Amino acid sequence: MSYKVRFVLCLAAVLALLLPGSCQSTDQRNWARQQVKENKISANNSVLLMLDHQTGLFQLVRDYSVTGFKNNVLALAATAKLYGVPTILTTSLPQGPNGPLLPEIREMFPNATLINRPGEINAWDNTDFVNAVKATGRKKILLAGIVTDVCVLFPTLSLLAEGYEVYIVTDASGTFSEAVRDAALARAVAAGAVPINWFAVACELQKDWRLGPRSGQGLGELLAGYLPEYGNLITSYTSASKGAV
Repeated sequence: MSYKVRFVLCLAAVLALLLPGSCQSTDQRNWARQQVKENKISANNSVLLMLDHQTGLFQLVRDYSVTGFKNNVLALAATAKLYGVPTILTTSLPQGPNGPLLPEIREMFPNATLINRPGEINAWDNTDFVNAVKATGRKKILLAGIVTDVCVLFPTLSLLAEGYEVYIVTDASGTFSEAVRDAALARAVAAGAVPINWFAVACELQKDWRLGPRSGQGLGELLAGYLPEYGNLITSYTSASKGAV
């Protein structure tokens, strides 16, 4: 076999090895781009599950300050209300030491479905809760609750197993310590969940300042109400726009 023939055969072998890898890389890039497109949450494809935000359970939260955590929870609820995201509420043994649902949440959603579970730790083990979620027809699940390592994690794993896309709103979910929170979120992420915070949820639902509600004014008011720093920013801008010194 001549040198040229051997060279051509070797070149063909190398190309045979490289080309499938190149095609695979292209496929992977296309898949990644498609996932980015599909994974955007919107008011039309998402549902919010608020799990066990009860007055008694609030006392267990130590990975956030008391006032900061309550602010985050109410900010998430207000975000869902602003953009019209269907919201399902659930509690665990509200007549016991866990206490009732935080009153401010119920005031925001007086007509929302509220499932008072009689004993199930994992909300997904409650038939009424499962039926309420399935009735929305939504496959993208935003959820938050107390405590992160149980009341959030357990239904997250169940939802993922049934093919739902789960977005855990981390700063509206609380537990005993940062170490416990991190371990729970690590397990959830390994199973396929996506961590997100309430501010990111609001901005992703808004998409563009020029869009509704009220051409971005609704988002501005939401952020000013629950993020004092952002409220100061808006005040500074408003004053400058009016020519105030």
